[in-house]
Amino acid sequence: DLDEDLHQKIATEMNLSETAFIRKLHPRDDFTKSSCFGLRWFTPANEVPLCGHATLAASAVLFHVQKNTNSVLTFVTLSGELKARQVEDHIVLDLPLYITYPQALQEVEELIKAAVGDMIVQDLRYSPDTKKLLVRLSDAYDRSVLERLQVSAQRFLSAEKTGKVKGLILTLKGNSSGESKGHDFYSRYFAPWYGVLEDPVTGSAHAVLSSYWSEQLGKKEMLAFQCSRRGGELKISLRNDGRVDIAGQIAIVLKGNLTF
Repeated sequence: DLDEDLHQKIATEMNLSETAFIRKLHPRDDFTKSSCFGLRWFTPANEVPLCGHATLAASAVLFHVQKNTNSVLTFVTLSGELKARQVEDHIVLDLPLYITYPQALQEVEELIKAAVGDMIVQDLRYSPDTKKLLVRLSDAYDRSVLERLQVSAQRFLSAEKTGKVKGLILTLKGNSSGESKGHDFYSRYFAPWYGVLEDPVTGSAHAVLSSYWSEQLGKKEMLAFQCSRRGGELKISLRNDGRVDIAGQIAIVLKGNLTF
């Protein structure tokens, strides 16, 4: 067990979007044999209630480094119980699904101008559960426009005056019929309110995007791509129990020990 303030200090030192902390729930638990663990996520600035990407990483470490023998892992988190399972070369996360509601432009106009300038916004939604603002750009734009967009996320802090936005999602309809491996939608995600100027691939944002695009496209199975510099593909499947399965691939690139 770490001292409480050490979690934040380590996350600040790591300086990644999130640092995940897996802990045993009972002294006799075992990282190889137990199937249920505690999980917390910290940005460089503070603790967050949900992070899909870091849950994927935590699952990967348990499955591939600790050689955990269970087919399904359960994490007890600030967002309730989350489950992860291995399916072929993917890890599938069972996450909450968050509904979005129409958002009046006047309230967040300055923030949107800071994000996309004079680009045409086709739809505007807000997720009160996650405090994420979803900005859908016009279908006239393609993926390259979203990728090339130069964003100064630091400016969002002064432009957001309502106090209710803690994450900004920019999204765009994909061209799933045209390409051989078409994506249903694209996105980028910014959370400077949590010390994350741009996140590379965001499970929690897709817990919001999945409900929105499922409704818009009339689909429960979707393929999404997050257009950050590092980029990442997510396989999405809406469940019958009002949650969403989001699958991604993993690669372990670094191992080390912390000394303090």
